[in-house]
Amino acid sequence: MKVGILALQGAFREHKKAIENLGHTALEIRLPEHLEGIDGLIIPGGESTTIGKLMVEYSLLEPIRELGQQGKPIMGTCAGAVLLAKNIDGSDQPRLGLMDIAVIRNGFGRQVDSFEEDLEIDALGDQPFKAVFIRAPYITDVSPQVGILSKIDDTRIVLVRQGSFLACAFHPELTDDSRIHQYFFNMIEEIKNKF
Repeated sequence: MKVGILALQGAFREHKKAIENLGHTALEIRLPEHLEGIDGLIIPGGESTTIGKLMVEYSLLEPIRELGQQGKPIMGTCAGAVLLAKNIDGSDQPRLGLMDIAVIRNGFGRQVDSFEEDLEIDALGDQPFKAVFIRAPYITDVSPQVGILSKIDDTRIVLVRQGSFLACAFHPELTDDSRIHQYFFNMIEEIKNKF
């Protein structure tokens, strides 16, 4: 499979390594023409306001939104999850707005408040997923079309899926556990088989 990684800012190199470790091709996306022929797209962590502005500057916001509206699988991690959300608390920054979710940026605090948490994610099996949270958002509200895959403290939502979109408040690319990326590849396969 060919998976694009938005490579304007943030942790795109780590995603590239995770994709290649699973035997797939990773393509760095910096211009609209780079989107052609990809099977899915990952929007990495970083600074969501900066990535949003760069998407506008490099004429990528609308083409990526259109890809999503056409059913192309998109995974957003940390800042990427913020950019997928329709509602961002207290912000009018550029966003894709593809998912019926509301998020709070830096919901767990600043860089010094970064932490790791063992998450129960039924979709990944019995073994907890050690998630890395760095200036992480969390999801405060979802529509009935959104499936909640994991929470912290039963209140703060950190992993959701809506159709061909996956929003992850943490950084799966910073661990050796490839199950989130594999879950996304399974989504791509499942969606490909529908067409």
